[in-house]
Amino acid sequence: MCRSADRLTYLLEGAWEELPAKGKQAFPAVGIRTDGGHSNVTCNGRSANNEEDVMKKIVAALAALAVSATVLIAPAQAQDKKYTIALIPGLTTDGFYITMRKGAQAAADALGVTLVFQGAPDFNPVTQVPVLDAVIAKKPDAILIAPTDKVQLVEPLRKANDAGIPVITVDTFIGSGVYQTGAGDADFPLAYIASDNVLGGEIAARALATAIGDKGKVYVSNVKPGISTTDQREEGFKKEMAKHTGITVLETQFNDDDANKAASQLQAVFARNPDLVGVFGANLFSALGAANGVKQAGQTGTVKVVAFDAPTSIVDNINTGLVDVAIAQHPAEIGYYGVVSAYAHLTGHSIPVTIGTGFTIMNKSNIADPNISKYLYSE
Repeated sequence: MCRSADRLTYLLEGAWEELPAKGKQAFPAVGIRTDGGHSNVTCNGRSANNEEDVMKKIVAALAALAVSATVLIAPAQAQDKKYTIALIPGLTTDGFYITMRKGAQAAADALGVTLVFQGAPDFNPVTQVPVLDAVIAKKPDAILIAPTDKVQLVEPLRKANDAGIPVITVDTFIGSGVYQTGAGDADFPLAYIASDNVLGGEIAARALATAIGDKGKVYVSNVKPGISTTDQREEGFKKEMAKHTGITVLETQFNDDDANKAASQLQAVFARNPDLVGVFGANLFSALGAANGVKQAGQTGTVKVVAFDAPTSIVDNINTGLVDVAIAQHPAEIGYYGVVSAYAHLTGHSIPVTIGTGFTIMNKSNIADPNISKYLYSE
């Protein structure tokens, strides 16, 4: 059982009615789910993955030892200390991280803490590490970070930990992503808060299998090995596709996050395999690059494209047929849960070591539905 902070019950379906009206209004604006959704929590290495039982297990994990709902809605200024929490995104210009920041800010405003958002303009450990060093020098009370490499960010983050600054990873992780076990060199972060990317890959595979009639050749367009999230999405995709005996998964194409390269790779794969029927883009640039390659090859509608992530531009991509399906993450939830978890730790409570957020599947039949489109990322 994970002991939780009183204020963590903001996250719970059962506590929704306890939230003041002003707090409720913040949720739709940043795309935070208020209907129970598919989040999951891991405590002491155990994961709740059964979708029907997820909310019950979240309640058990996060709320069993909450002190009182009265404390939940008490003014944040009642706290003696004003906390500063830093959020370091994978990059600052991506809609995913912009939306994550909005969720984090909503939590910061509710809790009366100061949120500092600082990052690099590209997803690269070479540019992220100097930002991290600068943040550590400012001595925030906690750091939320989306590490850009699961190996290269271990030692830089250890500096924060050694300086007494709690670290929580969001979206991506270091090491294996399994923390607080006492084993390995990268288990020191307090928690990992993110989409379940293996599950996301499985969802993408099922969507693509349905789109292609459960037969034919497909491949994964990916960034590069070593990025925790996209590695896991590919893993989940291939795991699910192994169940579909009529589908052949070709060799993964790595594009270095270059959409033009992804487009060229699609055309090359199609030239070698004219019976290609589908591609899964493990991130947005991979998907849109591959989709443009499909268009350039004159195969739009024939070669199906499933994209991971959902900026507002995906609406036109779906409506014009450039992309067939998009898997939207819920980054606002990641940011929100991150700040609340950091605050819980700073106020003397234990927190879950893993919190997973859900997905929303978007296609031409539902993209106009406000209950779906609210999960589009901010620009």
